[in-house]
Amino acid sequence: MPEGTKAEDLVNNLMETFSDSVSKHKNLSFSEEEKSDFVTSHINRLFGRQKPVHHILGGGKSADVLLWRNKKMSASFLSGATSIWMIFEWLNYHFISILCFVLVVGMVAQFFWKNFSGVLNRSPSQVPRLVLREEFCANIGKLIGSEVNRGLGCLQDVACSGNVKQFLVVVASLWAAAIIGSFCNFFTLLYLSFVAAHTLPALYEKYEDEVDSFLKKVLEQLQFNFRKLDSRVLSRIPTGRPREKKVE
Repeated sequence: MPEGTKAEDLVNNLMETFSDSVSKHKNLSFSEEEKSDFVTSHINRLFGRQKPVHHILGGGKSADVLLWRNKKMSASFLSGATSIWMIFEWLNYHFISILCFVLVVGMVAQFFWKNFSGVLNRSPSQVPRLVLREEFCANIGKLIGSEVNRGLGCLQDVACSGNVKQFLVVVASLWAAAIIGSFCNFFTLLYLSFVAAHTLPALYEKYEDEVDSFLKKVLEQLQFNFRKLDSRVLSRIPTGRPREKKVE
């Protein structure tokens, strides 16, 4: 084989090896950048969540309503709640008065249905009756009772566990709730919670990157302040744990 052909083949082999190494390096660096972006996005998610907001809210129609995927239904729910709140708070109606008024309207409608349907149709029609099933009422009572018992059990566990940090957090939360409740009644607080549930998730889904980065900084600052408080005050508070008996 001529020397020129050998040299040319050697140069071609070197060029192919160099191009393969460059392409592998590019693919490796790209994969590392993707990995770093994934790690950063995973760390910056609120409370380290991995699932989307729609899945966290339970999915289905309820999540669609809270995230305004079905705008007509979400607007109707929010408008209905606002109308009820305005009736009770702005117009100073009372629940007993409205309940009695609705019952009177229902009785009048059934009275005319029963007495005038025979005149118009020559045969009296049967008036439909509204009946709540006993199972439905029993399930509501069981659900409310179980939730109340679970809440009371959690508070008792926190009070008796000896964990000073958790105890102070719960006490501070109840104290903040008491301050908020002093500015508005229970019905207004319930309405504000309903409005927040129908607005904050949708806003968070739209601006989740900005909110996550801001809350990350806030949580880091709070953790720094809490560590300072823990090292100076909380760590010096005795927990009151029983001493272990020495075994002879």
